[in-house]
Amino acid sequence: MKPLPRDPARILIRSTNWIGDAIMTTPAIRAVRAAFPRAEISLLALPWVADVFRASPRIDRIVRYEKTGRHRGLSGRWRLIRELRGHGYDMVLLLQNAFEAALVTTLARIPVRAGYPTDGRRLLLTHVAPLDPGVRTRHEVYYYLGILAGLGLEPGPADLELFLDQEARAEAAALLADLSGPGPLIGLNPGAAYGPAKRWPPEQYAALARMLVERNQARLVVFGTDADREAARLIRDRCGRPERVLDLTGRTSLAGAMACIDQCRVFVTNDSGLMHVAAALDTPLVAVFGSTNHMATGPFCDRARIVRKENLNCGPCKKTVCPHGHLDCMRGIEPAGVHAAVSELLERKE
Repeated sequence: MKPLPRDPARILIRSTNWIGDAIMTTPAIRAVRAAFPRAEISLLALPWVADVFRASPRIDRIVRYEKTGRHRGLSGRWRLIRELRGHGYDMVLLLQNAFEAALVTTLARIPVRAGYPTDGRRLLLTHVAPLDPGVRTRHEVYYYLGILAGLGLEPGPADLELFLDQEARAEAAALLADLSGPGPLIGLNPGAAYGPAKRWPPEQYAALARMLVERNQARLVVFGTDADREAARLIRDRCGRPERVLDLTGRTSLAGAMACIDQCRVFVTNDSGLMHVAAALDTPLVAVFGSTNHMATGPFCDRARIVRKENLNCGPCKKTVCPHGHLDCMRGIEPAGVHAAVSELLERKE
């Protein structure tokens, strides 16, 4: 394989499309910066992913791919292509696997296009990173680092990283001011974008909330989108001390939510983008896993506890909805077990 250019002036990185995946690419992006310290590095990202990188010193510029707005449809894609062409990029690194990513950057006349040959796009790439079948048996962080190794770059350390700016910290301070007082601050994240098979039932979250308030004198912050407001209401109504619950569902930017998670003593979450946020911030966390593979996409950090139902014949099925209709992988996880994991993390001194 021919080597990559040694000193490109302008590099574009095509980000992945989901928050959790984007965070799992942060070691790879750090390695790109280390390999090309003099380059101007831009990141092409969907708007809901952009906040992951807005304070990152590894990125010089974020290009927003407004797929449902100004870049929507065929005319919008041509607008994006013209914009990318105008930036004069020397090289693009495709962390996203889709055919479209290779097609758009080919039409944008970026001369060096590198990535995995997934989704039938091999002929559109100038530099192909071989896809090692064994990488799928490891954590997904290594899948993205494998792109760099396959291109002859030094992948560097695998540690996640996430940076917060002053604006995000100020947003968090203003939001959390409504929950002042003694007691550990514990975050609860009852949602997950992938589907109901990834969501521990709201009733279990509510039972856990009551335990945390009664036994740990905790202050609780509920995270999520507008779709999680009913779960937040249930948690607040059943915890026994509603004044100790702050409902942030639908009230924060992603950057603000990240800064709030940074303030939590422990974060309890489903397998979700915010789970990876907590891992990258080194916030102690308890992750409840059902249909997904905790070995491949679990929290990539040391201060995490995974709670899951063992010895199920049907899991992990990786389905969005339980194919058997019972959701035993989630319903079988008792609040007491999750509470024990939270209490263990609260007792640790580091």
